[in-house]
Amino acid sequence: MAEARYRPVARFAKPHGLKGEAIVFVLTEQAEEVFVPGRELTPLDEAGQPAGGALIVERGRVYHRRWLLKFQEIDAREQLEAWRGVALGIPDERGEDATELLLHEVPGAKVLVAGRVLGVAREVLLVPGGPLLVVDGEEREHLIPYRAPILVGTDRARREITVDPPPGLLEL
Repeated sequence: MAEARYRPVARFAKPHGLKGEAIVFVLTEQAEEVFVPGRELTPLDEAGQPAGGALIVERGRVYHRRWLLKFQEIDAREQLEAWRGVALGIPDERGEDATELLLHEVPGAKVLVAGRVLGVAREVLLVPGGPLLVVDGEEREHLIPYRAPILVGTDRARREITVDPPPGLLEL
């Protein structure tokens, strides 16, 4: 039987308030479908593998550009302090032929602009303004927003990320 794969959907930012709520950075375009009561979210390590027991969403709502989540059986801020920066995932049911790269698969992928190699992806930085792709180019490092419309597509089999940066972005 194949090993279960997980798709990161959020990353803990910090606890919020005193009663066990947490602010999370959203890593999925289906947040309204994912952060629903009863959904199990599994903490993931840097390799995208389970790193603890699942947390069950009690309630969730949009909070500025992030989400505010309350988990069952977590009733105090202190219980969430250790989770800062931890990714949360759901089982990946996309199959082996999926073309999307998961966050832990990004490092080492070639980054293409107009069919030419810009460099190699080092990581995805999760910052309040949205995820940034860090690319090691020939002469310098590039920080590129890792979202549409700049992110054109990914090819998992070829380990490639195609971007279409606006004029001037690569000169910053």
